[in-house]
Order: sequence, then C-alpha cells, then structure tokens
Amino acid sequence: MSFFADPSFFELLAVVVAVAAVIGLTGHSLRRYGLVVSLVFLCLMFYTTPLTGAFAACFMVVALAAEQFLLRKPDSKARYRVALALSLTPLVAYKVGAVWGANILGFSGISYVTFRAVQVVIETHGGLIKELSVPDELYFLAFFPTFTSGPIDRSRRFVDDAHKVWERDEYAGMLARGLLLLLAGMIYKLVLATLVHRYYAPAAWSDTTGFWYQVQTAYQYALYLFFDFAGYSLMAMGVSYCLGIRTPRNFRAPFVSTSIDDFWNRWHISLSTWLRDFVFMRVTRDLMRKKLIHGKNRRLRTAQIGFLCNMVLMGAWHGLTPDYLIYGLYHGVLMGLAEAYHKKSKFYKAHKDQNWYKVASWFVTMQLVVFSFAIFSGQVSMLVKGALNG
Repeated sequence: MSFFADPSFFELLAVVVAVAAVIGLTGHSLRRYGLVVSLVFLCLMFYTTPLTGAFAACFMVVALAAEQFLLRKPDSKARYRVALALSLTPLVAYKVGAVWGANILGFSGISYVTFRAVQVVIETHGGLIKELSVPDELYFLAFFPTFTSGPIDRSRRFVDDAHKVWERDEYAGMLARGLLLLLAGMIYKLVLATLVHRYYAPAAWSDTTGFWYQVQTAYQYALYLFFDFAGYSLMAMGVSYCLGIRTPRNFRAPFVSTSIDDFWNRWHISLSTWLRDFVFMRVTRDLMRKKLIHGKNRRLRTAQIGFLCNMVLMGAWHGLTPDYLIYGLYHGVLMGLAEAYHKKSKFYKAHKDQNWYKVASWFVTMQLVVFSFAIFSGQVSMLVKGALNG
C-alpha cells in the first residue's frame, strides 16, 4: 500500500478519520488510537516487502533502545556518540548502498524518520528532553501521515499534542481544518500535479532538443514537484489534525520568494528549519567559539561556511549522487553569496524596499530556483553529458 496514492489507502483512511472524529468529539484521548492505526498502516505498507519492513522494525527498536540508553546518563558524551551513531548508521548505509544500486538497511521513509530520531538524541543530550517514554517515542517515529515524506515534526511539540485531551469545540475546529487540508492536498497532488505531469516528459530529453524546450521542461518540473510534494504535505497535515496532532506547515507560497533565503523559509520548511537548528547553528557556534575564522569579516565568513555545510548535507540527505550533491552545493553557494550581498551591498540597502527592486529580485530568484530543480531532476547533467559526448 502506498500512502496518499492507492485507492485502498483512502478507503481505509476514511474509516480511520471517522473513528477518530467519534473519539475526539466525545472528549477522549486520541493517543493510543493514533499509535495503533499508525502501526497498522506501516504493517500494510510493508506487507508486500517484508525485508524492508524488517529493516524498518529493526530501526525502530534500535532508535528506541539508543534513546533509553542515553536518557540514563544524558550528559555522557560517549553515550551521546553511540546513540547518534546508532540512529544515523542505517541512513548512511542506505545512501551509500544506493550509489551502487544496493538496498542496505533501507526502507520507505528512512530519511524522514532518521531526522526525527536524531533530533530526539541531540535534544536529550542538550538537556531539552528530560524524559521520553517508549510508547511516546514509538508514536512519534511511526506516526503514519508523515512517515514516508514528512513534514519533519519535533518530538516535544508532538508529544504535547499527543497527550492533550482536546475540548469538544477545539477538536471540532481541528477536525474541520484537517478535512479541508486533506481536500486541498488531494486537489494539489491528484489533480494539479497529474495535469502538469501529463506535459512533463523527461524521457524526451536529449542534447538535440531546443533551448526553449529545455526551459519549458524545467518550469514544468518545478510546478510538478511543488504540486506533488505540497499536496502530499497538505494531506499529511490534514490527517494529523484529525488525529489531534498539529503537524507543522511545510510550504508557504514558495514561488513568491524575493531572495534565495526567503525561498528556503517557504519551501520544505520543516527540513530547512531542522537543518538550521541542528546543523547551521552548531557549525557557526563551534567556528566562532574555537575562533577558526579570522579577520574583520569573520562573522560573514562563518555564516557562509555554515550555509555551505547546511546545504551540502541537504543534498546528501536526498542522495549521494552527483545531481543531488551539486544541487546542495549550488544552494549553499547561493545562500553564502546572498548573505554577503545583504550585509555588504549599498545598492541593496538603498533599493530593497522599492517595488521595482522587489519585482526584479523575485524574477532573478525564480530563475535561480528553477535552474536548481533542473539540477535536482538530472536535466542539467543530461545536457552536460550530451554536450561532452557530442
């Protein structure tokens, strides 16, 4: 069963939401129900692929054991490193194996569930998580609406929602919003993404196709990616709200962005904020604390290095292939250049609030973004290979 795609999924989902509505509107906790249905949905998803299902089950057991191991002595650096390594190893093995076409410890959703498990370990060591029961962490990791493609939630916020018994009127509002989000997501993914995909034909790419055809294809792919992924995210949010969990928003009108940093505040928000909090902030803090960067522009250079590390990791998280790594590097360089431009350019400071500048900035940003998606999809690498072979 494919989540948010197969008709059988939506048929079962209708029953799950109906039962959740009854439980929530009668003033009862949805926590145990949500955990049970999440485990049932995961069993159904892995029913035809028992080996990857076994990998997922092993990951859950190891992640739960690693967190309980760390909770006994959260200040211990040795325990922290062991717990972090146990949480990250399956994803690293899967990404490395995928380069050679081998599935090592991989399963659908491993990238997203790994980031959730790592967040728990980091915040436990940092003292933000004082206690986390096995059922609560299992529910957080296995929560089926966001299991395969996010959004990436935070454990403390998730557990607070899970334990809350909503008032009837409060839950009724959440239920109504959830159903609207679910409907909007279905329109995005099942209607708009399907229509765009009908005209998006990457199989027709070749080095002999004209320039404007390549531009058209790049824009079509950007629209398809947005409607498909944003649609999934809206549906995941909708189901989450029906289950009493306020999963955070993942997209906020990204195609009106007027700068590359504005784009990443609007596109895949849960991933960009996760990387900001757990990679960028830590890299820049360590560089400043250890005084590894010198000179009058050391704060700027530190931020640029942080952006580069942040976005290269983002690319690697998608996969260890040249397209994904270059995509991450490209955005890291753009973020670093944008930081310097915003901090140092007198032209920017003089004109940033003027309407003509905002329009020009929006136009330039969109071209940079669409080109990055052409890198991401493999369109650029195909053109480069064609030119070299020609």
